[in-house]
Amino acid sequence: MFFIPLFDDNPSRRTPWVAWSVVALCVIVFLWQQSLGHQGERLAFYQYGFVPANASGAAPLPPGLAVIPAWATMVTAMFLHGGWMHIGGNMLYLWIFGDNVEDSMGPVRFAIFYVLCGVAAALAQFMIDPSSRVPMVGASGGIAGILGAYLILHPRAAVRTFLLIIIFVRFINLPAWLVLGVWIAGQFVAVPSALAGTDGGGVAYFAHIGGFIAGMCLVPVFKRSDVPLFGANDSPPERWDAHPIPFSEIRQEARHRYGRRSNDALRSRVVSPADRDSPWINPPDPRRRRGRSGSVPRFRRTPKKDD
Repeated sequence: MFFIPLFDDNPSRRTPWVAWSVVALCVIVFLWQQSLGHQGERLAFYQYGFVPANASGAAPLPPGLAVIPAWATMVTAMFLHGGWMHIGGNMLYLWIFGDNVEDSMGPVRFAIFYVLCGVAAALAQFMIDPSSRVPMVGASGGIAGILGAYLILHPRAAVRTFLLIIIFVRFINLPAWLVLGVWIAGQFVAVPSALAGTDGGGVAYFAHIGGFIAGMCLVPVFKRSDVPLFGANDSPPERWDAHPIPFSEIRQEARHRYGRRSNDALRSRVVSPADRDSPWINPPDPRRRRGRSGSVPRFRRTPKKDD
C-alpha cells in the first residue's frame, strides 16, 4: 500500500511568505547544484552539507573543503538536495502543511522554528553516528518539525489522499493524525535496518524523528497565544469513510487550490449552482483555521544518484 496526501481542508488566513521563500530558495540552490556537474555537486555536498565527523572533530575537512564553520553547515545543508525526487517530495510537504504552521506563529517565529527543527534533526543524526563522513543534505529535518507541529495543531483536519493498493487507485479523505502518524511510524520502523546499514537508501531516519519530535515540543512555545492546540477550532467531516472521490473532483479542487492565491479570490469565482455548496469553492468562515497538502519528505545523507 502506498499513499500521498494531496490537499488538506484547512485554508490559512495569511500568505505564507516564509514557507514560499524556503521553497524558492531550495529550488534555486538545487538548480545551482545541477549546473555544477557531478563532481562539482559532490564537492558542494562536502562544503555545505552536514558531515558529522567534521562537526565532532573525528575527521575534519581539509582546508580547501572547510569553507564555512562546521556548525553553520547544519543550516546550509537544509537547502541542498540529492535529486529531483528528493527535492520534489520535500517541497510538496512544505507547500501543503507549512502555511498553517506559519499562520499559527507569524513569519518571524516560524522562520526561527523551522531552523531550530532543522538543527535538532541534524543533532539527532549526529548523536547516532558522530564519526560518519557521509554528508547529510535535505530540508526534511525542518519539514519534519512542521509535520510534528501540524499534528499538534490540526490532528483532525481532513486530508485528500491518493491511495495505491497494488493496482487499485483511490482518492479518499483521511484525518491528518492518521496521515502524519503513519509517516512518523514509518521512520521508526526503518530504524533497525538503518542501524544495520541495510536500508541501502542513505536516508537519515533519526533526523526525521528528531525534527518531528522537536516540532511537537516547540509548537506550544512558538504559536500565538490565541491559537488553540489539537484542532479545537477545526471542523472535521461529520464522518470518516473510505468512499472513493472521483478524479474529476480532485482535478477541480487542485485547480481551485493552486490556481488561486486567496480565499477571497475563491469566493469571487463564478461557479455553477451544483458547486456552490462545496467547501473547496465556498470555504467556511476564515476564522476557522484551515491549509494545503503533498508528498513524502526525505532527508538523505547521500544523493540518490550516488546510492
